[in-house]
Amino acid sequence: MNFDGAPADLGRIARMMERLTPRGPDHGGSYSDGALGLGHRRLSIIDLSVRANQPMVDQCLGLALVFNGTIYNYPDLRAQLCDLGYGFFSGGDTEVILKAWHAWGEDCVARLDGMFAFALWDANRRVLFLARDRFGIKPLYWTRDAHRLRFASNTQALLAGGEVDTELDAVALHHLFTLHAVVPAPRTVLKGVRKLEPAHWLRIDAEGREQGACYWRLNATRERVARRESDWVAAVYDQLMQAVRKRLEIADVPVGVLLSGGLDSSLLVALLAEAGARDLMTFSVGFEDTPEEAGSEFLYSDQVVARYGTRHHRFLVPNAEVLRRLPEAVDAMAEPMFGQDAVAFYLLAEQVSREIKVVQSGQGADEVFGGYFWYPRIAAETQGSAVDRLRRHYFDRDHDEYLRLVTAPYAGDDYTEALLAAKLAEPDADEIIDAVLRLDVTTLIVDDPVKRVDNMTMAWGLEARVPFLDHHLVELAARCPPGLRLQDDGKFLLKQVARGRLPDAVIDRPKGYFPMPALKYVRGEFLDFMRDILHSQSCRERGLYRRTMIDELLDAPDQHHTRIQGSKLWQLALLEYWLQRLAGQGI
Repeated sequence: MNFDGAPADLGRIARMMERLTPRGPDHGGSYSDGALGLGHRRLSIIDLSVRANQPMVDQCLGLALVFNGTIYNYPDLRAQLCDLGYGFFSGGDTEVILKAWHAWGEDCVARLDGMFAFALWDANRRVLFLARDRFGIKPLYWTRDAHRLRFASNTQALLAGGEVDTELDAVALHHLFTLHAVVPAPRTVLKGVRKLEPAHWLRIDAEGREQGACYWRLNATRERVARRESDWVAAVYDQLMQAVRKRLEIADVPVGVLLSGGLDSSLLVALLAEAGARDLMTFSVGFEDTPEEAGSEFLYSDQVVARYGTRHHRFLVPNAEVLRRLPEAVDAMAEPMFGQDAVAFYLLAEQVSREIKVVQSGQGADEVFGGYFWYPRIAAETQGSAVDRLRRHYFDRDHDEYLRLVTAPYAGDDYTEALLAAKLAEPDADEIIDAVLRLDVTTLIVDDPVKRVDNMTMAWGLEARVPFLDHHLVELAARCPPGLRLQDDGKFLLKQVARGRLPDAVIDRPKGYFPMPALKYVRGEFLDFMRDILHSQSCRERGLYRRTMIDELLDAPDQHHTRIQGSKLWQLALLEYWLQRLAGQGI
């Protein structure tokens, strides 16, 4: 969108769309209206006909839309809009957004139940309206200067459009290395690239004037009338079943499950079977073992498959394949991702996409229902501020260590403490642990597991749906006493729902993390790979890291882990490698 009235550059839009083709392999299209241009790559899931192609234009209403995601309550909204006199030329959810904007304006976003990022051009009012779902499940990046604004689903597309400031953002770097790659919106590690915050909308007029707002906030206070434990279990079951069912039914293609062997994805299989899913396809991936850790959870996933008779697909990836395919996975990252399972999801999604277009995934369950080991530790703390208690058990580095990591141009104040202290102090949280759990599910999760799953699956044209982040379910859990959520080493309510539906061995097993031992216990070829990156000329010329810290980590790579067991060496190498891959692609 050009603010000086210059015509939209469709050639630039085409270059940006090329970077988005893996996310939308089924159709590409563009639209322009003077200074405004839109491009879209489609993954066809609802209304597979050409009528639902995008950009979708309603000439009668003077509206055009590009949209990524799924609106699960679109049939209900469509019925409401029909009652208001609107007619429809397509059968999917995209057109419902167009009519909802015309009927309700900015208030339309709060009516949407789903995962979404969209941009809507109102030619009559000459305004562009951007919006993102409550948990940022779908990405929306943007860049602007005095003359224009551009937006896209990933950083690579924005950079392909040119004229983006790629200097490193010192504040974002502090977040990145403190919160294991989480950089809360609106920042990214690149100064010129920003992202729309979850649960927010942004309106820009033809002259570039902006107005934005938050349309949803999570209340983490107790209900006035206390429920019994059995009532909480029943309520969670009911909401989770609704979340699973609508993510099954709102699709015109089959829906499968990414089955890790943990409680969360296993419970999805059980509930999908209960909801009447037939010929359910499930998918699991495993890696080579190390002396310290098994590389797969097939022992557990096989039990779920046996109980429910799913059409199962199992993939075992050798370590040599992980290292060989690592560059591709890094290229798919819209932002640097430290989580070791990013590569695992990338390789799994490749295989799954050959069989199916949509899967349900268990992301969000640990954050919503208190499944991580650090939550009880934070809840048990009695000394210090809320951010102090979080830091002791969650931060990858304290501020003084960060200052020993980066060179002077990137040093500064403790930006992460300041940001999180403000967020933890926001109203409507009864206890510190309520505020911590709310922070995790509304902010931290967005830029760690949620972004990771979206990037790695959509790199292969595979849509991942996350029922544990259904906002009705999250709102219910947030009102629940934290002691009940954290009972029995966490996720007590989910374990109670699962009892009798899953083998006890799956329910009572120790908490597992997507195992990828080769990137956790760094040695051999993987260590050589990281050493080469950190000793490279590009790394030295960038001048981000202090060489003394690099040497310290390389001297004992297995001895330097974060409080939540991430490899500090891998974090440094991954960021540098991501930056090198961006430069190597010529963007």
